[in-house]
Amino acid sequence: MPHSGNVHEILLDGKKILLIGTAHISQSSVDEVNTVINQVNPDTVCIELCSSRYQAMLAKDQWKNMDIFKVIREGKSFLLFANLIMTAFQKRLGSRLGVKPGSEMFEAANVAEKLNSELVLADRDVKITLQRTWRGMRFWGKMKVLGQLLASLFIREEISKEEIEKLKESDALSEAMKMLAEQSPEMKRILIDERDQYMAEKIRQSMGKLVVAVVGAGHVKGLTAELENKHNLAELESVPPTGKAVAWLKWGIPALIIALIVYGFFTVDTDVSIEMIQRWVLINGTLSALGTAAAFGHPITIAVAFIAAPFTSLNPTIAAGWVAGLVEALLRKPQVRDFENLADDITHLRGFWQNNITRILLVVIFANLGSAIGTFAGGFAIATLL
Repeated sequence: MPHSGNVHEILLDGKKILLIGTAHISQSSVDEVNTVINQVNPDTVCIELCSSRYQAMLAKDQWKNMDIFKVIREGKSFLLFANLIMTAFQKRLGSRLGVKPGSEMFEAANVAEKLNSELVLADRDVKITLQRTWRGMRFWGKMKVLGQLLASLFIREEISKEEIEKLKESDALSEAMKMLAEQSPEMKRILIDERDQYMAEKIRQSMGKLVVAVVGAGHVKGLTAELENKHNLAELESVPPTGKAVAWLKWGIPALIIALIVYGFFTVDTDVSIEMIQRWVLINGTLSALGTAAAFGHPITIAVAFIAAPFTSLNPTIAAGWVAGLVEALLRKPQVRDFENLADDITHLRGFWQNNITRILLVVIFANLGSAIGTFAGGFAIATLL
């Protein structure tokens, strides 16, 4: 039967696969998914969601189960923050068009259940994708992404239905992918190419002779190519260890700072070493405290950041932001209303600072950022005394 230009038919090893390219905040995509799946009655329906994202869509009160203390202790504050900003961006766009982000995926799952079709959550877990992205980027790339994430909080772009539908045009998408690759090849490889490989393999392994796969239009071209190849899911799900260069910097910079102070104490003058320590404490502590203040942290949290940063910067196993974040969480423990309002609060800038949950995350990130800048600035300041 005839299909629109958003539906692509692929024959693979005696299996017919229908790839439906969608825009994640498009009502027409929701309607098309419903129509196609009902018409063809497939054996399996694959959707571009991982288990955690699917469960999040099913459980409207998912945020109430979050343990913010655990998030901070495990060093996952930035991953959660990045996930919240991406969610907020899609939700802001979707609210203007009256469509909940990912509605077409949810519609595909509902229709699959009604038809007794097998449902396959084909995407890689979002936490693994974010971790692989972060580990795969260089330091300045990370700083650039952090800056872009923070800047996105201040951007309120208007977008029309016509522009949303234009996202499904292959030429526009190809150009967008090309621009992304030019700006950050590492991000494109992990966020797009690897997920194309992962989803392709999940689709390849799906049961039945007729499979419908509902994916974002930007993945159609890559999936069409990757479906002809076999991929190792275990490799794509692994999180690479921290690189040797990062490990050297992580331990080397604190060792260098300590060595400079000791060198000054034994070879120059005791007063010089005291001046070094004072500069280190004031610069590192002040910048971390300023970061905490920028996140509207509690006055006690600001003081704790000032005290902790000079010491945590010399201990690679702990970060000033973790200490400040835990203190902030204790002083301003998230209330039930914070969890209930989180989904709405993240859609506007003020909400990130008003909601205790996101404010804690901002404290962690800004205190760490201030301490990181303070480490380099403080190191330079004490080196000039020699």
